[in-house]
Amino acid sequence: MHYLDKHLRDRIDAKLRELQKLRPLPSSAVAKLKEQFAIEMTYNSNAIEGNKLTLKETYLVISEGITVKGKSLKDHLEAKDHYEALHFLYDLVEHGKQHTISEVLIRNIQQLVVKDTDPQVAGKYRTSNVIITGASHKPPDAAEVPALMRHALEWFRNNKNKLHLIEAASILHHKITNIHPFFDGNGRTARLVMNLILMQKGYPLVVILKNDRKKYYRALEKADKGDYVSFIRFIAQAVERSMAIYLNTLLPMETKKEKYYPLSIVSKNTPYSEKYLNLLARQGKIEAHKEGRNWVTSVDAIKRYQANRQRKRKLRRK
Repeated sequence: MHYLDKHLRDRIDAKLRELQKLRPLPSSAVAKLKEQFAIEMTYNSNAIEGNKLTLKETYLVISEGITVKGKSLKDHLEAKDHYEALHFLYDLVEHGKQHTISEVLIRNIQQLVVKDTDPQVAGKYRTSNVIITGASHKPPDAAEVPALMRHALEWFRNNKNKLHLIEAASILHHKITNIHPFFDGNGRTARLVMNLILMQKGYPLVVILKNDRKKYYRALEKADKGDYVSFIRFIAQAVERSMAIYLNTLLPMETKKEKYYPLSIVSKNTPYSEKYLNLLARQGKIEAHKEGRNWVTSVDAIKRYQANRQRKRKLRRK
């Protein structure tokens, strides 16, 4: 069974092949991209959980060691901890060895995520029951956590080669958040674990944007009820965004074929309204990604969508 729409899956696979062809990637450009993504992910992943630092403040705390007036010590420590955890992942990937996703590794990642904000629970499964404020999902009893984590990782080992890697990594991400194995840092840890799985296979870092927080949580809630389609599509679109940014930066200027523009501009050169293009983007039916709050796409992406629709119509007529 595949959860990913074929066209979205094919687009991502094509981008990954294109990225792999560029390897070895230019070290200076990659170093800048990785640092940019590390700051961006640290900001967004923490902000999803309620951290009040802005993107610029996150950069200043991490890169300049500046204390931001009016922001809590916890906000500062969370930024530093997440950044360190992310570089732990970078180090694992750079050594080239394929690391098994194990309970020990997941607990090590969580330990780094909360080591300065909540050292007493760092690296340890929770020992009592918890309630997730504002969520309908009730995490399982604390006594069940070790067995459930073993089962989740066994599921991943058995399915990672049967499903598309984005599907398998996304479902493990959900399983971790659903089990809620730690007192703190569950979402951040799940997102980092998912990224480690993907980065080990050549994908760039995947950032879930704070602006998409509600959509992210709605998709997780659907997954809680066994419907993984929305969540996996959501993650896949985040993957496609990262790959588009990488390719746009790393491809030689003369080989770049497409320019991305806001939907309001693209709609003027296509038969579709901005509203309809927004729907197609959200459904993953056109090649599009977010820049800030806004979707961007290309005229060529819309032409490919139209051509695909025409092919489907011809097949239905036969």
